[in-house]
Amino acid sequence: MRSRTPESAQEAAALLQACAADSVGVRIAGAGTKPWGSPGAECGVELRTAALDAVVEHNVGDFTAVVQPGVSLRELDERFAASGQMLALDPPYGEGDAATLGGAIATGDSGPLRHRYGAARDLALGITVALSDGSLAHAGGKVIKNVAGYDLAKLYSGSFGTLGLICEIAVRLHPRPPVQATAIGTTDDPGILQRAAIALAASSLEAQSLDVRWGGEGGSVLARFAGIAAAEQADAAERVLAQLGVDAAATQDDDALWAHQRGAQRSVEGGAVVRVSGRPTGLADACVAAQVASASLVGRAALGLWWIALPATAPGELVTAIARLRKVLAPSACVVLDAPSYVRAHVDPWDHVEDPAVVLMRRVKQRFDPTRTCNPGIYVGGI
Repeated sequence: MRSRTPESAQEAAALLQACAADSVGVRIAGAGTKPWGSPGAECGVELRTAALDAVVEHNVGDFTAVVQPGVSLRELDERFAASGQMLALDPPYGEGDAATLGGAIATGDSGPLRHRYGAARDLALGITVALSDGSLAHAGGKVIKNVAGYDLAKLYSGSFGTLGLICEIAVRLHPRPPVQATAIGTTDDPGILQRAAIALAASSLEAQSLDVRWGGEGGSVLARFAGIAAAEQADAAERVLAQLGVDAAATQDDDALWAHQRGAQRSVEGGAVVRVSGRPTGLADACVAAQVASASLVGRAALGLWWIALPATAPGELVTAIARLRKVLAPSACVVLDAPSYVRAHVDPWDHVEDPAVVLMRRVKQRFDPTRTCNPGIYVGGI
């Protein structure tokens, strides 16, 4: 597969057009930290976004920025921090802190900040994309109250590059909190862990992040607060947890706790990660399923979104373990993210069920990429 690294949106659009004319599939790749999805059809060209790595604008007063897809999330975090701001998108940065904004948007990746600030799609105000007919499409804008055009930013978020190449993203920024503190509740009972998480989610306390984790024979619920009253809110959360019979504590030295939460969304070599989309009331069942599989779990307590990391083992055993998880946790969707190539070849990563939503997505694919040039076959239903 030939590798191409366009240096502009126009060059990328021309490359896609040429490949479409020659019926050559294009594999769109950022830093390569998220090789997710189905194996897909064979492609003749790999389009890398490494040269599209500029912060085009940073409008400090408006709390917005326009960024190309190849900029790393680590670089953006450091740049915006200098102005007391942040992009509230905190998935794992991957090996070498290489994960890019384009990759996070395209895969819909996220981290603990999703609890308060929403998913990647909620932070994107506007977008410029290169299509396989050689055109550039623009939608949205770079101001928060913009309402012009179709909301392509949301459509392309989580599309896995199957509709075209994201060339620029206008993003919403937020103030970077000066102080943070975390309340931690621990228990060896998954039912109690679930009740504690739901109690914090239903309380009047406004957490920046509300996470859970489970591993071995016990787990924790973590509620992080931000701002000048962070410590007081963490103490209040500690009291809520204590009333439920959970061992509780509060700390302001919490960076390592949240780094662990993000890192646990990725697999160890030879293992696999399954992302479960369920309901908060399914947490206890998810913890039990993880424990039976000798796996660990982290996730967003109020969103019913969990990552179950299966340990390294023989590929055939991983396939069996994934099938068991899906059976036990049905009807929650269980999407395989990180996994060895053998597993990808023998398991549908998407836990695909043919339904009207997939039919609609195929129509969208046909509209935006009728030649099936962009990342063919890697998305749900062979899209």
